[in-house]
Amino acid sequence: MKKYLLNILAFVFFFILLLLGCFFVADHLFPLSIAKNKNTQTILAQDGTPLWRFADENGIWRYPIQLDEVPNDYLDVLLNYEDRHFYDHFGVNPASLLRAAWQNITNKKIISGGSTISMQVARLLDPHDRSIAGKLQQIFRTLQLELYFTKDEILTLYINRAPFGGTIEGFGAASWSYFGKAPKALTRGEAVLLAVLPQAPSRLRPDRYPQRAKQARDKVLARLAQYQVWSSDIIEQVRKEEVWVYPRKKPQLAPLLARRLSQQYPDVDIIHSTIDHSLQYNLEDIASNRKNQLPPKTSLAILIVDHTDMSVKGYVGSADFNDKERFGQVDMISALRSPGSTLKPFMYALAIDDGMIHSESLLQDTPRISSDYRPTNFDEDFYGPISASEALKNSLNLPAVQLIELYGPKRFTGKLASVGLSLVSTGNNPNISYILGGASLRMDHLVSAYSAFARHGQVSPLRFTQDEPLLSKPFISDGSAWITRQMLVNHQQLVYKTGTSYGYRDAWAIGVNPRYLIGIWVGRPDGTPVVGQYGAITAVPILQQVNTLLLNKERRLNRPLPLVTKPATVTSEKICWPSGQILPTNDENCHRQKNAWILNNMVPPTLDTFTVLNNNLYRSGWVTIWVNDAGKRVSADCSNAHKKQIALWPIALENWLLPKERRQSLFPEVDKNCPVFGKDIFLPLNIIGLRDNQLVKRLPGQHDVTIDVTPQGGTGDKWWFLDGELIEQTHDDQKVALTVTQKGLHRLLLLDQSGQISRMAFTLD
Repeated sequence: MKKYLLNILAFVFFFILLLLGCFFVADHLFPLSIAKNKNTQTILAQDGTPLWRFADENGIWRYPIQLDEVPNDYLDVLLNYEDRHFYDHFGVNPASLLRAAWQNITNKKIISGGSTISMQVARLLDPHDRSIAGKLQQIFRTLQLELYFTKDEILTLYINRAPFGGTIEGFGAASWSYFGKAPKALTRGEAVLLAVLPQAPSRLRPDRYPQRAKQARDKVLARLAQYQVWSSDIIEQVRKEEVWVYPRKKPQLAPLLARRLSQQYPDVDIIHSTIDHSLQYNLEDIASNRKNQLPPKTSLAILIVDHTDMSVKGYVGSADFNDKERFGQVDMISALRSPGSTLKPFMYALAIDDGMIHSESLLQDTPRISSDYRPTNFDEDFYGPISASEALKNSLNLPAVQLIELYGPKRFTGKLASVGLSLVSTGNNPNISYILGGASLRMDHLVSAYSAFARHGQVSPLRFTQDEPLLSKPFISDGSAWITRQMLVNHQQLVYKTGTSYGYRDAWAIGVNPRYLIGIWVGRPDGTPVVGQYGAITAVPILQQVNTLLLNKERRLNRPLPLVTKPATVTSEKICWPSGQILPTNDENCHRQKNAWILNNMVPPTLDTFTVLNNNLYRSGWVTIWVNDAGKRVSADCSNAHKKQIALWPIALENWLLPKERRQSLFPEVDKNCPVFGKDIFLPLNIIGLRDNQLVKRLPGQHDVTIDVTPQGGTGDKWWFLDGELIEQTHDDQKVALTVTQKGLHRLLLLDQSGQISRMAFTLD
């Protein structure tokens, strides 16, 4: 008897060894493949709310989560309903298999599969038919799972791969799709419902068959009561809940940002963006409403950045993603567009750092011709003498041209490129037209560059995801950034700059408030001009609406706004025009006094842009003359001659000055007994041949009139403009035959090489 038992034990032992051997051989020949699911992506807002999802080629959406993101109520239900001994068995529960087999035989149909959670995962990984061979295959795969994975890892596989109806796979995707909330935020009733749903996902879908789903849920509750998992009070409370779910709606916010991040991170399943979900919703609502006020085929873009950490909080790349007529799927935030005048603040800031200007430096808004700037037309609206701050506030072109011409367009372009703001043009040859929008750039790069005015002169790239580091590059000084910010238009805690590109193709408004950078663009993506579209008219109203939204949000959060403090390098001084420097108020050379912001105690003089001629009287700034005891101007070698310094305005401003400020008034009368000869003689520019406001009549039978006009005075080359159009360039006193055919009022403007102008109006009858 004893020998018989030993034989049986030996047989069992060798049989088990054989089975193990067969198992390991089979495991080697048919390894378990935990193939990665077909790629799906989910773009999350900062708070974890899905913004947009990219399903796989079959339309399936998955939202992978970790076990610690699953609520305990769900795990309680899942384990007690599906597999109470999950953590105790080796993947296969023989008692459950025998019970299922008995039920199926006695009922002559499949009632139960007896599958554990591990076996269900095995079937999800390696699907099989419902047969004895299929069941054996499932058991083999289950044993492989248990061999290579921990119980928690197997449970995580189930949670992320279980079917939940339609195109939804995984508990995370189901939680957001059916209830619009994160898994941890589910109620007990919702957790119970999702625990039972994978048993028959199509038949129990709560959005289609709420009554069936309720019956299945109540069946689970009965099991929980049987095993005393929850108290009777809790179970009764959950039972009374109606089965109600949100109408299933896939995440549909920030589609163009989602596409951008998906292309940037193609292998990442869950991309954690920095977007503020509620703000994004409000911005898209603003864009949707605004598009109805825009011309056909016109789009817009809105970009919001928290400049304290450079995280992107709002990203609206088009007016409406689904509007094909407005090119809604073209992302205008990353598109190359002309910036109009939005680069001007950088030019002023760099000029301040370079010691060229202070906030109230005298600049010239006058007609100008230079080697690199030869406009074919001029309008009639010139300010004449204007401060740097007013020139920037009013976005005047000619003062900006004056600055970039002196600073150097290549140097300016290089400085911008060093902080990530690349300018692109045909031939990529930097020139002074760049300051007026003569090159293209991207909106996101432009907004990033504006961070210099909020981050003490440092420029930081935008952060689109929470993993991206905060980086900074020095661009301008803290003091220059602060001064330039004071020079911009200020409205309701918002400083901003507008821009309008050539031909009204782009309307811009870039703003900085105490916490946010705001970028607004309006235009047609195909580059077609939209007449009457200006930054101040089209983009600024959107900018102000968004700014109000942001400030109200800060108030609701009761979050104090960052303070903007004046750097120690900035001081306030009273300066005088035309010299641009500090003079006593009663000094005769202090014609107009201004309060200016000064950087590093430097008070730069007024820029002298005219350096070609040797004649001192055509220059601006300080000029030395010689006068006698009677105060009359004399030659330097005359007896009793002594020096006198006079502050002169730039000669191009003569027509805009008060009579007492002009050269003819500032220079003393010449003493006839010792007169001044030679080069230092000032000759005012005049037009001979026409009188201002003259009425010109055509001879009978003639359709046009030819008028001979001649320049008098001035110096160097002359440029003639009729009704704003350049018609002739002459030298010295060369005569011009002016042919006029159109009746009505005409304007003639003469500009010489020193910058002097003479202009008059006449009417052809």
